Amino acid sequence: MDIILIVLGFILMIAGLIGCILPGLPGPLTAWVGLLVTMLAKVIPDDWSFIWVTFGVVLIITILDYVIPAVGTKQFGGSKYGTFGAVVGVIVGLFTPLPGGIIMGAFLGAFIGEFIRHQQPGQALKAAFGAFVGFLVSTGMQLIVALTFFFLYLKMLTDNWSTIKQLF
Repeated sequence: MDIILIVLGFILMIAGLIGCILPGLPGPLTAWVGLLVTMLAKVIPDDWSFIWVTFGVVLIITILDYVIPAVGTKQFGGSKYGTFGAVVGVIVGLFTPLPGGIIMGAFLGAFIGEFIRHQQPGQALKAAFGAFVGFLVSTGMQLIVALTFFFLYLKMLTDNWSTIKQLF
């Protein structure tokens, strides 16, 4: 059972990293669930204060994930149209063969969303830039947290490797 929990923890870690880039999958939360599942293995010592602290980090990051893009958009004169356009652009960017399709999609989506609202290319470009910057900051922040959780997952395994290798 411990092997299953450790492997499931690894799968959730990878899904968490992917979720930082793909919209719709909560990256840091998924990676945190990977930590929790791994901690449930009997070969890993319980450290519930560690789980609660990392969960607190997930809560803060989740709140900031909604706040930062909105602040970035508003700082540059944007609206919900730009934010929505950025999300749609990311989804479309996933299916383009171009390198950087997600990033280009976010920017173009924000621009199109703002252009629909403002009907002025200059204002739409400025607002799209704000939505784009907010998206990049939020994504980068999530990625840093998920990578930190992945590092902590690996540390849990290496710290307990002598016990884990007996499972094989």
